Amino acid sequence: AFASLEESRKACRWGIFFKIFIAVYLIIVLLIMQSGTWGEKALATRYTALVELDGEISAESVANADNIIRGLRDAFEDKAAVGVILQANSPGGSPVQSAYIYDEILRLRDKHPDKSLYAVIGDMCASGCYYAVAAADKIYASPASIVGSIGVLMDGFGFVDGMKKLGIERRLLTAGENKGILDPFSPLDSKARRHAQKMLDEIHVQFIDAVKQGRGDALKPNKEIFSGLFWSGTKAKELGLVDEYGSAGSVARDVIGAEEIVDYTVRENLFNRLADRFGMAMGRSVASELRLSGGGLR
Repeated sequence: AFASLEESRKACRWGIFFKIFIAVYLIIVLLIMQSGTWGEKALATRYTALVELDGEISAESVANADNIIRGLRDAFEDKAAVGVILQANSPGGSPVQSAYIYDEILRLRDKHPDKSLYAVIGDMCASGCYYAVAAADKIYASPASIVGSIGVLMDGFGFVDGMKKLGIERRLLTAGENKGILDPFSPLDSKARRHAQKMLDEIHVQFIDAVKQGRGDALKPNKEIFSGLFWSGTKAKELGLVDEYGSAGSVARDVIGAEEIVDYTVRENLFNRLADRFGMAMGRSVASELRLSGGGLR
């Protein structure tokens, strides 16, 4: 039994050693890769800066306003970057986060009038995504891109009838007569509906004003533009939601005139992610060692 216990301890120690070795190795590789990127930026004298807006726009996602804005600021402030591309591929998201990005683009354009920002739409740029890119100097897309959905929604479910059939009683206590408004387990009354609709209409007007300000005379007079509909890139170009067809590569080469692209997108920190995983693995190993050596832990 003692021999078996000693073997288990040795195996645990070797496991910790190899985990430390792998972590150090990965850190060295990351540092080499990062130094290579710095070297490229140092050698390049003229290039196009690119920032990706990819996925749902929300405070909790990678595509949050802070990340996008940080990437855009770095891109605009780099003297070697002669133009900036915001590559957008998103179904939309938070109107607040989208408005932050929109406002910052306008500020950066005003602060750096000699540097243009072009939005390039991938598969999709709808709702909050279009809100954000509407501030760009020009918008490019593919004929097959999905563009638009300029509207605001609030959705949910109602369980009142289902609760009645199951004999479930809702017990909701509030301080403030409207605190339980839009509760999915209570009937939706007309007052709550009117209040929610008024709020949605106000946000929609803000969205419309931002698009009109950003796009200016490029927009064609068509009421359906702001109805929440979405279109292909071809139709979006006809409506003035898109200026031209193009990809990030073609815009960098033919519009900005600097074919080399340097990515300024703020991404999840790989080092921190590896460190977190390594820390958890170390914690499990230490706990295992303690369980083996100190019989008091349960």
